Amino acid sequence: MKRMKVVVDTNVFVSALRSHTGASRALLRACLSRRLHPCISLALFAEYRDVMGRAALFVGCPINEEKRAALLDAFLSVCQMTEVYYLWRPNLTDEADNHLIELAVAAQAEVVVTHNRSDFRQGQLRFPGIRIRSPAELLKEAF
Repeated sequence: MKRMKVVVDTNVFVSALRSHTGASRALLRACLSRRLHPCISLALFAEYRDVMGRAALFVGCPINEEKRAALLDAFLSVCQMTEVYYLWRPNLTDEADNHLIELAVAAQAEVVVTHNRSDFRQGQLRFPGIRIRSPAELLKEAF
């Protein structure tokens, strides 16, 4: 059976680290157990590294810094590194999210998983083959 290719926004990964319950954590488990096929680019990798360095995001986090780094490494090990050769610039509400769509196009991913779905609704350039879903929505669809 073909695994669904997904692009996991950093806000989903952070949410998975901050709470041991919930859809974000379940989605991360699905990626780590290879039930989903996560894709990553250099831009998204840099964003993950940047976000992981923001200590304020992880105040009260049940997982310490060392274990968070190990979890990121494990996640990256199951990701498909994808080079983005063409910048589509869909002109999303949050300019910083454009690279997620570009990665999804380059990787031929089916879904971008994010908690900021509304940021993707106003793009000027649409890609009908790419769905934008929250972790909970994707888990209901996929499993």
